[in-house]
Amino acid sequence: MPGWIEKIVGDLGDKKRYLAYRERVKRLPDGYRDAAKALERYLMNLGPTDDGKGLVTMLEDLADLLEQSAADGAPLRDVVGADPADFAETFMANYDGGSWVRKERARLAESIDRAEREQEAGS
Repeated sequence: MPGWIEKIVGDLGDKKRYLAYRERVKRLPDGYRDAAKALERYLMNLGPTDDGKGLVTMLEDLADLLEQSAADGAPLRDVVGADPADFAETFMANYDGGSWVRKERARLAESIDRAEREQEAGS
């Protein structure tokens, strides 16, 4: 009978995984913890919003990366580089799932392709 509960509140497994991820972030050293929160905010807004499992997997992988980097004593900039948005975009590109940004980019490309075909047909 868990089907009706999940329809109302969402996948409980995903919620538990997300809460476990948040606990992992709390245990990161200060700079890494702040970076994780900032990257999470960016990924939550621009990442795979139509796939909860994909989003949680991406965040878990981010935690893996940051935990390992902190354990290795790597400077934060060595991990995220000079442009954190570029890092986040590259990181996100490894995961399926749509986001409003990806959908709008695809929609724009399709519209321009259609306009080009109409222009060529009218010539």
